[in-house]
Amino acid sequence: MVAQWQSRLGEQKIELARIEQNVQQQVDALTLRLGEMQGRLLRLDALGQRFLESGLVASDEFDFDQPAAVGGPEESLDGDSFTAPELTSMIDQLARRIEDREQQLRMLDMVTSRQKLEKELFVEGRPITWGWLSSKYGYRSDPFTGKRTWHAGVDLAGKEGSDIISVAGGVVTYADERYGYGNLVEVDHGDGLVTRYAHAKTIKVKVGDVVQKGQVLALMGSTGRSTGPHVHFEVIRNGKSENPETYIKRASR
Repeated sequence: MVAQWQSRLGEQKIELARIEQNVQQQVDALTLRLGEMQGRLLRLDALGQRFLESGLVASDEFDFDQPAAVGGPEESLDGDSFTAPELTSMIDQLARRIEDREQQLRMLDMVTSRQKLEKELFVEGRPITWGWLSSKYGYRSDPFTGKRTWHAGVDLAGKEGSDIISVAGGVVTYADERYGYGNLVEVDHGDGLVTRYAHAKTIKVKVGDVVQKGQVLALMGSTGRSTGPHVHFEVIRNGKSENPETYIKRASR
C-alpha cells in the first residue's frame, strides 16, 4: 500500500514538473512577445513624436511621452486573473492592432515626407529678406544706354551686404563671376527649372552644394553691369526665361 502511494506521488511530482515546465515555456513565450511589442511601440512613439515636431498633429492633444489616460468605476475591487490562453488571445489582438497602426503611420510618413520634399522644391517667394522691386521683367529702357532692351529677370534693390536666399531647394550649378552678371549663383531645382542670382558682393556657396529653401546663397552687391546694390533674379524653365514675379506672387497667396 505504501509502495503504491509512493509510486503515485512520484508520478504526480513528474506531472507537476511537466506542468511547471510547460507554464514556464508559455511565460517565456509571452515575455518574448511582450518584448517584441514593446520595441514596436517605441518605434511608433518615435514616429508619433516626429509628427508632433513637424506640426502635423497638435502637441496639446497627443503626448507620446506619457501613457494613455484610462479609468472608470469598478463593480468590485476583486477580480479573476487572466488565464494563459486569454493572455495569449489578448496579446494576439494587440499585435494585430499595432501592425495596423504601423502600416497607417508608415503611409502617413511617406505622404508627409513627399509633401515636405515637394514644398522644398516648389519655387516661390522673394530671393531677399528685405528690399523692393526696382526693375520688372520684359522690355525696358537700358540704364546705361537708354535704348529699349530685353530684361530677362527682375531687379530687387536693397542694402549692400544683405542676404540673397534661395527660393527653393536645389543644387548649385554655377558660383562665380560671369560677364554682365558680376558674381552669379545658379541653382538647379530639377524638372528643367533653374534660378539665377546676380551682382552679388560675396558668394557663400560653391558648385555642387545642395541648398535648402531660404538658405543664404550670397550677399547683395553691385558687381558686373550694375548701377547699385541689388540682385538680378531670373527663373529659367527648359532653357527659356519666365517672369519671376509669377513665382514671387505665389508666396503672398
